[in-house]
Amino acid sequence: MNFISLLYALFLAGTLFFYWRTDGQQSKLWTIVISSLLFYALFYKDRPPLLLLLNLSLLGTIIFVNFWIGKLLLESQIIEYRSARNNLREPGELPFLPRNKAERKRVVILGIAFNVLLLLGSKYIPFLLTTFAGLGFPALEGAALWYRSNILPPLGISFLTFESIAYLVDVYKGSPATGNLLKYAAYKAFFPKLISGPITHYHEFSPQLNALKFPTIEIIAEGVWSIACGAVKKTWIADGLGTYVNLVWDPSNLERAGSIDLWLALFAYGWQLYFDFSGYVDIARGTSLFFGIKLPENFNFPYFSTNIADFWRRWHITLGDWLRHYIYFPLGGSHEGLKRTCLNLLAIMVIAGIWHGADWGFLVWGIVHGLALVIHRLTAHFSAKNLAAQAFWASRSGQFLGWLLTQPFVFMAWLFFRLPKLANSTLVLQNLWGKPADAQFASKLIEAGVKLDNGQILACLLAVSLVTGGIYYWRRVLKLELGWGVKLFLIPVAFYLVWMLVLPGQGSPYIYFDF
Repeated sequence: MNFISLLYALFLAGTLFFYWRTDGQQSKLWTIVISSLLFYALFYKDRPPLLLLLNLSLLGTIIFVNFWIGKLLLESQIIEYRSARNNLREPGELPFLPRNKAERKRVVILGIAFNVLLLLGSKYIPFLLTTFAGLGFPALEGAALWYRSNILPPLGISFLTFESIAYLVDVYKGSPATGNLLKYAAYKAFFPKLISGPITHYHEFSPQLNALKFPTIEIIAEGVWSIACGAVKKTWIADGLGTYVNLVWDPSNLERAGSIDLWLALFAYGWQLYFDFSGYVDIARGTSLFFGIKLPENFNFPYFSTNIADFWRRWHITLGDWLRHYIYFPLGGSHEGLKRTCLNLLAIMVIAGIWHGADWGFLVWGIVHGLALVIHRLTAHFSAKNLAAQAFWASRSGQFLGWLLTQPFVFMAWLFFRLPKLANSTLVLQNLWGKPADAQFASKLIEAGVKLDNGQILACLLAVSLVTGGIYYWRRVLKLELGWGVKLFLIPVAFYLVWMLVLPGQGSPYIYFDF
């Protein structure tokens, strides 16, 4: 089911009707769980029923196993506290219950291993089989082809895995767990965030479930505004740019596209990805407000960051937070010396690359971002010993230079994200300079509905950049927001513009649904 469709609007309206018509928390939790399972099932309406059953079973397994491990950790902590003055088991205590922190740590490690292995088994087996086939085991190639054709990774498996690991680690460290399976299932399966996040923490989500109340007019209006903004981002900008990007970077066209086309597609994809993903998050956050739930922000104008570390504090914020808290800090963070800090930075970005997809391009993307973070950390380390360097990087000239170094790198690195097959991405790199376009390429653009020449496409990209920059200046520098009168005028205009481009139920899928 596409977020931008009449089907989704009817589904949301029906769900909200039953949600707020029911009394009590339990009924509302059941409404969330049932509607979320239906939402998930509608994504597989064109797939074999057996595949739907398999993936629903996997979703249920993830929810139940992580709930059970969290409950085990909670009961262990309670019993250890109660029996701190003796070494006797309490009546009714489970014989396999962890007895101390060391045993609880082993349980957490087993829980993390379960989630990681489930992710590997769901998403990476074909890639691993193909890799080993290329190392001298050709029989595995057939198995990889069969797996790709018959087993599809469950939607949202990457996000579910990271949320589950965060829950177990948080409970181990003392955050509240839950003994209510229904409540945990509602947290995990909440459909606005089920497929592509934002990554949320149970201890932030749960208190909102305990205090559900019908949203005020202001909150409802904010939700509608957020959905309208997200829909415009997706249909008018992301999908518009995507038509050109998909054509240029179609593997069959890479040899025909000229250097100028490749450069334009490179920067167009960076903006497409941003507006596609942030548009999804806007709709997810707006939808959640109707349920009395607030999801975390995930973007903060990342293309205006002036260094790569700041970029990762602004881009996919919940993923960056997860990587810091559950990998970077446990590895020692920046407290184990400069060399160890650089290795830790490289490690978290390699993991980020692998998490996004099963292909070599994602690994390369992670490595180059890790190296960029290492270079930034080394620059900051040596600049800290030089007052002139500190003053320069803090000045407007230094900030501008930092932005000029950061953003072209970010856009270039997206190449491996969009073309994860190294043969394709390498071909683009080779053709970025001095390659004329094939004569047939222009006709292909026209056939696909792209009637703009390169100068006009460049003008469109500059317009997108300038408008986004203006919004950034308005909201982050001047600290201003649009008044409600203006928003109420723009909301119907936005939905009308979206309706002009998208026939009911025919919107293009979100890019991050593949991850």
